Amino acid sequence: MSVPVASVAGMTPHLDQLGIVVADMAASLAFYRRLGLDVPASADAEPHVEITLPGGLRLAWDTVEVIRTFDPGWELPAGGSRTALAFRCDSPAHVDALYAELVTAGYVGHQEPWDAFWGQRYAVVRDPDGLAVDLFAPLPEAA
Repeated sequence: MSVPVASVAGMTPHLDQLGIVVADMAASLAFYRRLGLDVPASADAEPHVEITLPGGLRLAWDTVEVIRTFDPGWELPAGGSRTALAFRCDSPAHVDALYAELVTAGYVGHQEPWDAFWGQRYAVVRDPDGLAVDLFAPLPEAA
């Protein structure tokens, strides 16, 4: 087995930031505020926004225009999403209620809440740019 490049010279990188490319910053941030993220309203007009989550991981949003300033040929990915953000809810009932709230607010429900075989209540909604956002909570027997 080869040594990962990340371990070379005793240095190991750590995941610091997740980035989302958005078509409409205000619409995207409104969605994530509904999920409890503390993003100031003044950020709606910015081309780049980032917040630090509990634990230190940063979440960032960039408009397509910003991405194209350093990658002029950038295009929207085709096909299904390979990335999802997952938000842990307080209870299975919270998964159901939050899913219903988001769909009622006009966001696309991708998978209605269900009891997953791995012991969680699970649902999937799409953010305004089509990114899968999972909502989950341990089922009582799995808690």
